[in-house]
Amino acid sequence: MAEALRVGIAGLGTVGASVARVLRDKAAELTRQCGRDVVVSAVSARDAKRDRGVDLGAAKWFDDPVKMAQTADIDVFVELIGGDEGAARASVKAALEAGRHVVTANKALLAKHGVALAEIAEKKGVLLNYEAAVAGGIPVIKTMREAMAGNSVTRVFGILNGTCNYILTRMEAEGISFDACLKDAQRLGYAEADPTFDIEGHDTAHKLSILTSLAFGTKIAANDIYMEGISNISQADIRAAGDLGYRIKLLGVAQRTDSGIEQRVHPTMVPTASVIAQVHGVTNAVAIETDILGELLLSGPGAGGNATASAVVGDIADIAKSRPGFQHGPVFGLPAKELRPYKKAQMRSHAGGYFIRLTVHDRIGVFAAIAKRMADNDISLESIVQHAAGPETDAQKTVILVTHETTEAAVRKAVDGITKDGHLTDKPQVIRIERAG
Repeated sequence: MAEALRVGIAGLGTVGASVARVLRDKAAELTRQCGRDVVVSAVSARDAKRDRGVDLGAAKWFDDPVKMAQTADIDVFVELIGGDEGAARASVKAALEAGRHVVTANKALLAKHGVALAEIAEKKGVLLNYEAAVAGGIPVIKTMREAMAGNSVTRVFGILNGTCNYILTRMEAEGISFDACLKDAQRLGYAEADPTFDIEGHDTAHKLSILTSLAFGTKIAANDIYMEGISNISQADIRAAGDLGYRIKLLGVAQRTDSGIEQRVHPTMVPTASVIAQVHGVTNAVAIETDILGELLLSGPGAGGNATASAVVGDIADIAKSRPGFQHGPVFGLPAKELRPYKKAQMRSHAGGYFIRLTVHDRIGVFAAIAKRMADNDISLESIVQHAAGPETDAQKTVILVTHETTEAAVRKAVDGITKDGHLTDKPQVIRIERAG
């Protein structure tokens, strides 16, 4: 049997402790599957005395993760610190430069520095594995890197944040407000004390940027993503979507167009009969559309200690199965130096159209003014519905518009015009509609 694979874990929070526990509890199974033992030989965290529910007494303790990354006592450096700078970046870079394999769950780090780190890994002939960085326990990275040879990806999209999906699911099922759902998500540990990163779309954007690079062979461009969160989604939107035969999901979408690559994160109305609409709670789902395979949908647990630990351990096992002299594949599907510069797609018509909710003063001429603003921007309407905004007042009405195919720019210009006309009593709501998915 080959020598044991020695693992160093940096960061012993929920995920790090779960990884150590799985490596201990599943040691015999991993040995049979990998043909060698996998042992935790070193650990690093901020508090050496904290009880993490797993015995780490046999592992060497390091206060400094960078020193652990450089030590000859490990073969694999597992980074679970988090953050795109500081100790996380310094330790991963040090490990790669020292010729150590790296496993990370850090999507923020990869979104900002992934290409540079990939160049070091490929130069040193070591692996940089990151399955846990996108969609938790769903093996989407392995699928795209290894199982789709010959396929040309045209679009990749999905539900990539469990917190947002949990909130939207609860809002629809129980008819409660966004704020109430968020508080419950925080109480249950699905959302952080400061939930901005999740609910405003940043987490989804980081994950989408990594998938975009894998799908289209471009450099990661997390800063070139159109992004909206879900904090402005109301019960009025949830109910209107249901009446129209749709369900609201926060989607990350990347697709190839004639003018470049389009990346966007925003609330989206999807048909209630579609597969993506059936993904509820903290579950994630990723759809990949290709020329040969067609559409592949992967769905499963997207977050949490066990789901993320499963992906991390899977990455460690892949390293354990490799042998000296084995030629490792590129980190992002193509060699890092061959990744093309990201070219942002030009604005184009959205085939699914838009849902527009306007709360307006109930007075003569408002309806005609709205229709004129739409016509002035060449927006064709599929439907228009007017009803009372609520039982508390007769002084305002809610107008629901559904457009045919049109551009984002045209919709925003029309809505801005309606706002300037002084007809609105509340902020307008605009949500894209996906006809399929």
